[in-house]
Amino acid sequence: MAFISPALPFERDIEDGYVMNTTLSQVFKQNLKNLILTAPGERMMDPTFGVGLRNYLFSQNSYAVGENLRTRINQQVNKYMPFIKLSAVDIGFDDTDQLLAVSIEYHIPGINIKDRFEVTNSTVRNTGFQTI
Repeated sequence: MAFISPALPFERDIEDGYVMNTTLSQVFKQNLKNLILTAPGERMMDPTFGVGLRNYLFSQNSYAVGENLRTRINQQVNKYMPFIKLSAVDIGFDDTDQLLAVSIEYHIPGINIKDRFEVTNSTVRNTGFQTI
């Protein structure tokens, strides 16, 4: 089987040893996920890498926090993954359950990849989110 990189988190697979990313779309989505979840200072030799989504988990639900996070995502993608063009970055908070959801629609010109990346600190499909 042809593969490009191991999928994270590592998971055993009888055929290849580990579950693998087999398409460029999977690799780009995994790299975007790493960029969003990595905290600044966490990556060796590059202390500015990462959005640090965990730093926003218990922030007050406000327009300013949502815009700050959206700006940080745009800056990091432009710096570290300039080949990805963001179509939409939606931030959702639910104060009742302390939930945060980020949804990013993106495309990669030239290789015709369009995809959506979603991450929350709970379930992605929660109807109680208020989009900022």
